[in-house]
Amino acid sequence: MNDKHEKVLDDPKESVRAALRCPRGEVDVTSFPSDATPLFPGSGSNDGEKELKELRPRLDDLQERLYANSKQPRARSLLMVLQGMDGSGKGGTIRHVVGMVDPQGVRLHAFKAPTEEELAHDFLWRIRRELPEPGQLGIFDRSQYEDVLIGRVNKLARAEEIEARYGQINDFEAEVTTRGTRVVKFFLNVSKKEQKQRFLDRINDPEKYYKYNPGDLVSRSHWDAYMEAYGVALTRCNPDYAPWYVIPADKKWYRNWAITTILIEELEAMGMTWPPADFDLQAERLRVAQC
Repeated sequence: MNDKHEKVLDDPKESVRAALRCPRGEVDVTSFPSDATPLFPGSGSNDGEKELKELRPRLDDLQERLYANSKQPRARSLLMVLQGMDGSGKGGTIRHVVGMVDPQGVRLHAFKAPTEEELAHDFLWRIRRELPEPGQLGIFDRSQYEDVLIGRVNKLARAEEIEARYGQINDFEAEVTTRGTRVVKFFLNVSKKEQKQRFLDRINDPEKYYKYNPGDLVSRSHWDAYMEAYGVALTRCNPDYAPWYVIPADKKWYRNWAITTILIEELEAMGMTWPPADFDLQAERLRVAQC
């Protein structure tokens, strides 16, 4: 299914979207390299910072066009889903990528353990409440996929209920897309070795203590089970209308550059132009000249 309002563009072979698009079919996430740098035009972190800075005006312009069209008929929005193991860089992506655009057009929500109120509803209830409005760039730090990841690994629901959720997620994302929201999902693929180093960095630096959660080691102890759960999720919920991108996340500078580039490509594919004036231009020019 494709949103009938979507401007469908074929991915050129050189696009970052094409290079990092999760393949359709059976997925083994352990087969994806976590330290690769596909299509990066430079050679290291210094180039990464330079390239990211050069992308900023393009991303800012496209996000402003999205926001400027919020009052137009059939206005669009874009939802960016960030998933990954603890330490994979979800927060860093938000700071370094989303931080480059106007915050008034951004809607950000980080999903934590569900509250009693949220548990009283179906698992998508709290997700629906945080969807971006027309013209907004929405960011989910974790998402509906927690209910087939941690839910599966920790057996928080019956196996048949977990199984049913994949289809429910696909139906939900199809519905959201039809209503005008482009859904773009990023799996931040960090290695177990790099995750350990990031945990050590947090407990060895007083300025990073706040980032460290002892409970993260519990999830780490189930690493293989989480990799299997991610593989099932990416296999079962990877339609073209809500694609997964697998982002090598061991190198932070590449992660930021790749996600920024894909966001630019996705926004460009939406084909947005600046909205036309809804007033008499000549008359208003005269009024302003005379005021």
